[in-house]
Amino acid sequence: MSESITFYEVNDLNAPELEIYNEQSENRLYHINEPEPGIFIAESPKVIERALNAGYEPISLLLDKNETEKEAAPVLKRCSAEFPQAKIYVADDSVLTGITGFHLTRGVLCAMKRRLLPEVSEICQNAHRIAVLENVTNPTNVGAIVRSAAALGMEGVLFSQGCSDPLYRRAIRVSMGTVFQVPWTFLPEGNAPDILREFGFASVAMALRDDTLNIDDERITGSDRLAIFLGAEGDGLLDETIRSCDHCVCIPMAHGVDSLNVAAASAVAFWAIRHK
Repeated sequence: MSESITFYEVNDLNAPELEIYNEQSENRLYHINEPEPGIFIAESPKVIERALNAGYEPISLLLDKNETEKEAAPVLKRCSAEFPQAKIYVADDSVLTGITGFHLTRGVLCAMKRRLLPEVSEICQNAHRIAVLENVTNPTNVGAIVRSAAALGMEGVLFSQGCSDPLYRRAIRVSMGTVFQVPWTFLPEGNAPDILREFGFASVAMALRDDTLNIDDERITGSDRLAIFLGAEGDGLLDETIRSCDHCVCIPMAHGVDSLNVAAASAVAFWAIRHK
């Protein structure tokens, strides 16, 4: 282990130092500091580094004692230098497996402080393409959609109040940390298309209706400011949301397939409507 970093070894799964990793539910971590923002857990050196780059502050780190000189070493060095109050705990792989339920191949967890979310106006101010998720409750889908949004040119992601938290551990993991790179926030209650119209956005719903357009229709791709709405797996968008949007769009399908998983559909749609 590096002599310039202080490590604290833990061997008991129920040690107080591990409580935020082992005993607290994600919902509890979310609310733990109310009225101040709560805590989330990030996994893997790359994801933790992206969170640090975005300005999130580590509370502590927990890693496999055999990983301290491997892929995690630069992150450990950075945290030790920039955040000396953040303790770095090390444990055997068996302890970490007991916490995560699986072998942690990259060997590091980091508890981090949440930050206040931006206003919708901040997300919309200079954006041309925004994704809006309505009641997407599966963290895997949330993470995958955010990753596609970051990769394919969406300049912001807005979540309805019924969506899964983008900083849940699985959502962060599936997003590969891109949740720290693309701006996002939660929408207030109310009619989302109307809210976005105030910022000059045309709105398109991914839904099947008599007047549905193909996703690559010029009336869609030619819009300067466009918000694309995606609904929950299975149920899709609410009827009132579809009625409030300016257009409905779909991805042309072959072999009688009627739809894609919402995460897969988002990637196709984001590519098709990218701002040129």
